[in-house]
Amino acid sequence: MLSRETFYMTPKLFSELGLSPELLKAIDKLGFDQAAPIQAAAIPILMQGKDVVGQSQTGSGKTAAFAAPAIEKVDASRRATQVLILCPTRELAIQVTEEVHKLALFKRGLHALPVYGGQSYDRQLAGLRQGAHIVIGTPGRIMDHMRRGTLKLEAVKMVILDEVDVMLNMGFRDDIELILQATPKERQTAFFSATIPRPIQQLIEKYSRDPQQVRIEQKALTVPTVEQVYYEVDRRFKLDLLTRLIDLYDFKLGIIFCNTKRMVDDLADHLNAQGYSADRLHGDMTQMMRDRVMQKFRKSGLEFLVATDVAARGIDVDDVEAVFNYDLPYDGEDYVHRIGRTGRRGREGRAISFVSGREVYQIRQIERYTNTRIQRGLPPTANEVEEARTLVFLDKLRATLKSGEYKRHDRLIERLLEEGFASTDIASALIHHLHGGEAPPAKTAPRPARAEARPARPPQFPERRDERPAAPPPPRVQPANRPPAPVHRPPPPAAAPAPATPTAAAKPAIRSTPKPPVKELPPPAPPAKEPGKAVEAKAAAKPKEKPPTSSFQKRLWINIGGEAGVVPNDIINTISGQTGLPAGIVGAVDIRERHLFVDVAAEHANSIISKLNRTQIKDRKIKVKAA
Repeated sequence: MLSRETFYMTPKLFSELGLSPELLKAIDKLGFDQAAPIQAAAIPILMQGKDVVGQSQTGSGKTAAFAAPAIEKVDASRRATQVLILCPTRELAIQVTEEVHKLALFKRGLHALPVYGGQSYDRQLAGLRQGAHIVIGTPGRIMDHMRRGTLKLEAVKMVILDEVDVMLNMGFRDDIELILQATPKERQTAFFSATIPRPIQQLIEKYSRDPQQVRIEQKALTVPTVEQVYYEVDRRFKLDLLTRLIDLYDFKLGIIFCNTKRMVDDLADHLNAQGYSADRLHGDMTQMMRDRVMQKFRKSGLEFLVATDVAARGIDVDDVEAVFNYDLPYDGEDYVHRIGRTGRRGREGRAISFVSGREVYQIRQIERYTNTRIQRGLPPTANEVEEARTLVFLDKLRATLKSGEYKRHDRLIERLLEEGFASTDIASALIHHLHGGEAPPAKTAPRPARAEARPARPPQFPERRDERPAAPPPPRVQPANRPPAPVHRPPPPAAAPAPATPTAAAKPAIRSTPKPPVKELPPPAPPAKEPGKAVEAKAAAKPKEKPPTSSFQKRLWINIGGEAGVVPNDIINTISGQTGLPAGIVGAVDIRERHLFVDVAAEHANSIISKLNRTQIKDRKIKVKAA
């Protein structure tokens, strides 16, 4: 039984928590002075050697609350594993390892090692042989090393279980018990989680000694700085509502959660097709690909990360402005974990949920679970979105004019004035081209940025009842009805941009990157009703027909096709992830029923063939050769 409950609300200074000078120096270097409530509560108890059960919401600083005492417990002169930290996912294990490395910066000789599935055994074995003092890993891979005899636990002083509720939901209870049974009985044990349901209480009672419960007394489980809202929307119009909200609030960094891997892939493809910078994160991706995506997202190389719940555990990016529940989570715990990705460390954030039909009752259940109110929002109209875009553009224009940091084009303007054009007409024409107008025919015309280049689409989303759309919406193709054999072709070479004009405002991060004007795509191939007959008949009619390749590209053949659910982005991401080469070296991707052709830069062809022949796509081992 838990012996005592401790409630802390007032933060303390780290210098008051009994930490060593080396650790305080590292914390000061990170720019922190005050400890978060969970840190102020847990660190002194852990430093005394007592068992702890820590409970507070995601993003409250739990990692440092157990990492700092763990570092203090290590004897760096002894080459043996002394602290074991269990995490539910590889992403969270990596995040915890990074935090440990930062805090142990001035602890000489201390070695922390992440151990998780999807990574090479050789690297992990080398680290374990060197005597990793702190091992951070997932239960499955920890068990593998225990069976191999490469991980010895007899010297373990402290075991920490992070996000215990998630590990139990993922089915790791038996592994956790076996691991705890393999550690010394006199070890110190710490459980940390956002929620403490009955199964976790049973584990605590069985494997802890007089544990002290530390939880933050609060009225709600969710972060108070996160604005929570839901929209009632038909499933068919979710994508339209998503893009309207992105444009309305001008989000630059966000996470979009879906319940299935298929939905993640589909949504990421649709967002990229509409000019947004998005990538995916789910369990079917290799570890190298997931690491590449997360590194890109942390550096703001992406606008939106589309992810499943399991893959997104451990995402710790401070500047996430919004979390979208594109699919409503199955329970309140998942909702708490999802929206905890924004509003971190006192920052403001938005949590936006899409609700369809009877899912509104799930919102009520989530409200009861989190003890907070989720506001109902009205979907924005097309006019509101267009007005928001205009205001953003005007703000940029004002900033550029006030700064004076632009190249003057007085001679060009004087020529137009001499030809009889009014100054207001000249400015209006320039803004027309920069803010959603048609691109001028001249090759030297500047290409507008993403938000300004994308003109307002006809209202495919049903307008609010108090307004009428100017024209009936055009027929809409549903995202699920994509043709089974998509062909990816790289965009044509971009024309050289003209010198900057007085109205061309510089834009930071992603949206400053100019994008080519949207061109009409060729009509998609009609879907085959009987893939086994229609597609084979077509192939028999033209057995040698292949799209032309350029002289500097080489065509490769891969033994996987549309029947496996492969889309062009799967091929591009696999090549980029396995080789480390930029996506630009990949040309056209022509997907057939049982195989596909892909054009790649000729100088990299042999390297791509050798590396792809050792990998899998859609859980199938692939073979690659020159076509």
